[in-house]
Amino acid sequence: MPQHDHRAIIDTAHALADQAAQAILPLFRSPLTAENKLAGGFDPVTAADRASEQAMRAILAERRPDDAILGEEFGAQPGRSGLTWVLDPIDGTRAFICGAPTWGVLIGLRDETGPLYGVIDQPYTGERFEGGLGLARMTGPRGETALAVRQTTDLAQATLMSTYPEVGSPAEAAAFHRVAGQVRLTRYGMDCYAYALLALGHVDLVIEAGLQAYDVVAPIAVVRAAGGIVTDWQGGDPSGGGQIIAAATPELHRAALALLNQTA
Repeated sequence: MPQHDHRAIIDTAHALADQAAQAILPLFRSPLTAENKLAGGFDPVTAADRASEQAMRAILAERRPDDAILGEEFGAQPGRSGLTWVLDPIDGTRAFICGAPTWGVLIGLRDETGPLYGVIDQPYTGERFEGGLGLARMTGPRGETALAVRQTTDLAQATLMSTYPEVGSPAEAAAFHRVAGQVRLTRYGMDCYAYALLALGHVDLVIEAGLQAYDVVAPIAVVRAAGGIVTDWQGGDPSGGGQIIAAATPELHRAALALLNQTA
């Protein structure tokens, strides 16, 4: 990406995260109405989601008017620079409305080749995970830490995370549980924070299904910058969402893919 100013992009991403935090934090663990975006099932959205995305879009309109935007709440806005900011103003709204601090603000940047850079920001805990454009770091209450996946290679020693125990369709759930049956520990409900923990070296696998581009562009960039592998369940491009596997090592990735695609 030589034609673009990396420093300006990184500074803009931090400004987005800062403004999103200012919009969100006054509403966290406060009385808040959650609307349902689905006629069947439950896909909540709150005033905090909308305020966060609006705040980020306002900064991009000022600083990066030529860049495209794809956001969960307000959709796609075309651009002409070849860059697209992919925004999830609160990834983990269900956790947010429960008062659990496992949600995050996702800020991703992609071009025609895929994800370039991402931020997973958890403003309540003060943790910001950043990867791409030469960076792989987390800043938090203890200062700055380099991101690096751990080197687990044996499924039997691995920790696996996913947001929902049901994962997706019955067939997807069955495939997931073939992997879960081989690992040491499986935990649920962490949303984007699971990818951050993988990049930080505390989790070995994240396997999910039914995701959208705004759920994955930032986590892909962060995990890859930390040395991890992110693909779809067939080993292909994950940047559009759908079925996602993030793994700390090639060995875990291969073993998990084999189980996900195992036929009776």
